[in-house]
Amino acid sequence: MDKLNMQTTNIVDKNIKRIGELFPNCLTERLNAEGKPELAIDFDQLRQELSKDIVDGPEERYQFTWPDKRNAIRLANAPTTDTLRPCREESVDFDTTQNLYIEGDNLQVLKLLRENYLGKVKMIYIDPPYNTGNDFVYNDDFSQTAGDYMHNSGQTDEEGNRLVANTESNGRFHTDWLNMIYPRLKVAKDLLSEDGVIFISIDDNEQDNLKRVCNEVLGAHNFIAQLVWERAYSPKNDARFISISHDYILMFAKNINQFVIGRLDRTEEANARYNNPDNDPRGVWKPSDMSVKTYNAESDYPITTPSGRVVEPPAGRCWRLSRNAFRERLKDNRIWFGPDGNSVPCIKRFLSELKFEGMAPTSILFYKDVGHSQEGAKEVVALLDKGVFDGPKPVRLLKRLLYLANLKNDSLILDFFSGSASTAHALMSFNAEKDKHCKFILVQLPEETDDKANQAGYKNICEIGKERIRRAGKKIKEKSPLTTQNLDTGFRVLKLDSSNMEDVYYTPADFNDRNLFEENIKSDRTDEDLLFQSMIELGIELSAKIEKRSIAGKTVYNVSDGYLLACFDEDVNETTITEIAKLKPSYFIMRDSSLANDNVADNFEQIFEHYSKDTVRKIL
Repeated sequence: MDKLNMQTTNIVDKNIKRIGELFPNCLTERLNAEGKPELAIDFDQLRQELSKDIVDGPEERYQFTWPDKRNAIRLANAPTTDTLRPCREESVDFDTTQNLYIEGDNLQVLKLLRENYLGKVKMIYIDPPYNTGNDFVYNDDFSQTAGDYMHNSGQTDEEGNRLVANTESNGRFHTDWLNMIYPRLKVAKDLLSEDGVIFISIDDNEQDNLKRVCNEVLGAHNFIAQLVWERAYSPKNDARFISISHDYILMFAKNINQFVIGRLDRTEEANARYNNPDNDPRGVWKPSDMSVKTYNAESDYPITTPSGRVVEPPAGRCWRLSRNAFRERLKDNRIWFGPDGNSVPCIKRFLSELKFEGMAPTSILFYKDVGHSQEGAKEVVALLDKGVFDGPKPVRLLKRLLYLANLKNDSLILDFFSGSASTAHALMSFNAEKDKHCKFILVQLPEETDDKANQAGYKNICEIGKERIRRAGKKIKEKSPLTTQNLDTGFRVLKLDSSNMEDVYYTPADFNDRNLFEENIKSDRTDEDLLFQSMIELGIELSAKIEKRSIAGKTVYNVSDGYLLACFDEDVNETTITEIAKLKPSYFIMRDSSLANDNVADNFEQIFEHYSKDTVRKIL
């Protein structure tokens, strides 16, 4: 229910609207006296519209900006003290899987992943909230100080909600959306490998702005294509003007000079265009036009067909081949004059001699090839028994993008607006079909679900995504049990949370010697919580192999086959320290308060210097 305004009509707002209707290019956005974006008139532009002469004003230059853009840049660069906490009970194959499912605000998660996965992600796919006036966008707080941001991560509105409605009547309709997407793409770029690629789904509302953001963040020279997906198979007769049947998918490379497009498998329809009417021993072929528009005098000559007919190039054109090249092709039976020997000559293109394997992809993604929006919805219903998620992308669409990304055997795929986890479903299916071992990282904010999903037992979107992966993985293995025995359908669940460390500050008057020995780790944190924060700190992949063993009665975590050893038990004595040092780990981590006594503390460094002086030792 809407609230009453409890005030008279704002005449200025009405006048701005009227001018905007007459001169839409004069409508802009600015920050008001309270520091919040609002609609405004660009008076310099308006004066130019009302003048026959050039109006003096600021120096013109090509630029793309919006209110709070500088703060959006700051937000991308600001550090975070948050951490990721493991959740074994919601995971599948926690100890062996290479896949990650991360719950939490994706901007903070991306920052935590940045060092661990710098330049390691082959493909990113995101389907961010469309700015339709009804959907929700992330509300990053740009008015707070850097210190406040570090405290609450800047992801709430005045009422403490993480998400806000962005209606078209809002003067910052575009500003809010740009402030949301810009810092996330800026951080995500660092994760892409040099031969990596990013795909972003979008509709008409922000397609133009998204392209500009990508041009700035990723570089206009790295633009590959704007794919058009035919998402609807029938028109909507209640459309006001045009029934929109498509969405876009922007495709940018990290480095256009290193990215190689994946080509599609040849279809029977494509191969059917090749035949062999003259029984050429080189196999099937198809005719190719011999004329070109670009004129070259050396390629302008008459050709005499086997029937004796003389053929000239079409008016204004010339032949594709020089006279000598034509003679060589003719001698090698690579010129076709038709079954009667009287037709315009064509070049024979053999299927067996195609330069590239597979077919070049096209910019239009037809629903018959990649599915439509209703197909995506039906897939969720088939797995979860009910329609608990709106607008999921079809698996076939995501698999097409996986093909275009040209994945290697163990490529890493990231989706940080994962929704119902269509990306994970598609990747598991892709791995099963292609016998690959590609891995995924999904990130999703645990947004509350609507009443229908809630009644079905899914309190937030993350619960929908995790359950879909569980069921989809099981179904894929059941379908092909002999070839999917080693298929990784598990995922390690991690949840974004505040730091494991206590924020303890003392004034000089309050500080005393006892403060040195107080526990600096929050009481509700487990040893595995500390382990994963250590892995983040050391840049270790969060899917790394973890083994737990007992050494001299103490629990020791072995990460990546001895790369990191960690012990967070109390009363660790010299025997445990010695046995750990003998294993020669690259890193060893323990609590500050773990050492049994002062003697152990005194001998700690000497033990490592004797057995493993290259081990980097750190304490929490």
